[in-house]
Amino acid sequence: MTLQVIRFAIVGAISAFVDVGVLVALKELLCVDVLISSAISFCVSVTVNYFLSMTFVFKGKNQSKLYEFIIFVLLSLGGLMLNQLILWIGVKFTSVYYLAVKFFAMVIVPFYNFITRKMFLESKRK
Repeated sequence: MTLQVIRFAIVGAISAFVDVGVLVALKELLCVDVLISSAISFCVSVTVNYFLSMTFVFKGKNQSKLYEFIIFVLLSLGGLMLNQLILWIGVKFTSVYYLAVKFFAMVIVPFYNFITRKMFLESKRK
């Protein structure tokens, strides 16, 4: 499981880079609202994360890839809601810079992601 956690962290780092890159591009270059930018960037990074996670981190159950992707997306919606809640509270009620709040969310949300994906997407070893 240690190797799995390391792979999860590497995939997470790549996905985080995509997430922050898209967020900053939308917010700073295109002047899109921070919460909308965050939702879009999160969705893009979830798609990248799915393909990398199911290739390098989790051994999927014997089910269709479409079904697996749907479960992954549904689990990710919980992560998105947690991410958005943290970002909304941080931006609306504090004077903390949005990227600092985003980085805080990026520390919290992966715990939820790993636990739920391990529970619902990975096959049980015999």
